[in-house]
Amino acid sequence: MADAASRLTALAEELLGAPPPLRIRAWDESESGPADGPVLVVRHPRALRRLLWRPGELGLARGWVAGEIDVEGDLYEALEALAGLIWERSEPGPGLRSLGDPRLRSAVRELIALAGPRSWLPVPPPAEEVAARRGPLHTKARDRQAISHHYDVGNPFYEQVLGPSMVYSCAYWQDGGSLEDAQRDKLDLVCRKLGLRDGDRLLDVGCGWGSMAIHAAREYGAQVTGVTLSREQAAYARKRIAEEGLTDRIEVRVQDYRDVKDGPFDAISSIGMAEHVGSVRYREYADVLYGLLKPGGRLLNHQIARRPEQDEAAYRVDDFIDAYVFPDGELAPLGRTLSILEEAGFEARDVESLREHYARTLRAWVVNLESDRRRAVRHSSPGRARIWRLYMAASAVAFERNRIGVNQILAVKSRDGGGSGMPLRARDWNDADGR
Repeated sequence: MADAASRLTALAEELLGAPPPLRIRAWDESESGPADGPVLVVRHPRALRRLLWRPGELGLARGWVAGEIDVEGDLYEALEALAGLIWERSEPGPGLRSLGDPRLRSAVRELIALAGPRSWLPVPPPAEEVAARRGPLHTKARDRQAISHHYDVGNPFYEQVLGPSMVYSCAYWQDGGSLEDAQRDKLDLVCRKLGLRDGDRLLDVGCGWGSMAIHAAREYGAQVTGVTLSREQAAYARKRIAEEGLTDRIEVRVQDYRDVKDGPFDAISSIGMAEHVGSVRYREYADVLYGLLKPGGRLLNHQIARRPEQDEAAYRVDDFIDAYVFPDGELAPLGRTLSILEEAGFEARDVESLREHYARTLRAWVVNLESDRRRAVRHSSPGRARIWRLYMAASAVAFERNRIGVNQILAVKSRDGGGSGMPLRARDWNDADGR
């Protein structure tokens, strides 16, 4: 009988309709495929059992998180090779079209044979997989659970990945400079777009570890209210704020943005939070923020966007991201986000794409993670460190290949009579009239 790697290579070609672009090494130390480049390592036949019980991306993800599947060599190169064959195909491979296809039935039989005598037994998912979710999407209770799964995994882990800035969103890269420089420049860009002035009330929705609030208060004199659903984030932010001597200017609450009742605010920043809102709640999100702004107030909505689908009803959330990274998170096309903000009453004044900036940010985070993997594991778990390595590297490739993007939308709540308080010249953010 052929070695395991040769059989896996033949099986992958049958299912994908093309030779696999990576060399494969199996648990019996056999290898097959291209001699150069990264190697896809299948360390245990248990990974094939996972695929039998959960075909597709989630089965593969479980094998990756459990350490049964790995990549040796350049992970980005491996993801680039796989992107065109798996995620960006216009048509599925011939073996994936129908359960009635005899080639697919043959492939399943081969998968069972390779998985071994216990293939009929399901394998429990890794502990890092999100717990079963109950109830309608994006209720306040379910959103709290989703946010806790992603953010309440230990602040030391995020300190390693994000670096001293503790900003978990796309940086703004100028010529040269470090990740910390780029994150400071992004926070300053947001403050300038909002036209913040001394004494302005700013609501920071999804305030994270407090970096935006601190920058706005320290550099622009703003009075900031930050809200987050993560208790660990809030505790960390409050400690930083106290160390900066800014407790008289910043309040951080563990609170759903829908429960904020002490508007109006002069400005609202929402940076990397709207991806958690979901399509069923997005109009509510826009209405709530519109109601919390004073006339002439500005909203800066910084949000990841996906490419539109030809059939939007066919859109589904990525299985790996949903199960291991952002439970219940959803991406929307930029045009749909703009439409809903306008439907709520906002006037869109500027849209800036930062797609390439996010790819570079993610690559910097991967460097931080890989600089000391043992420390990352110590502060989380082996599975969590593997999740983040794959999630960030794959996201960087997705931004680079224009599968997803990220945009800053600056919108205003017009005054009675239509006045915006915005400058006549585009992007002279602080040259406002009558604020």
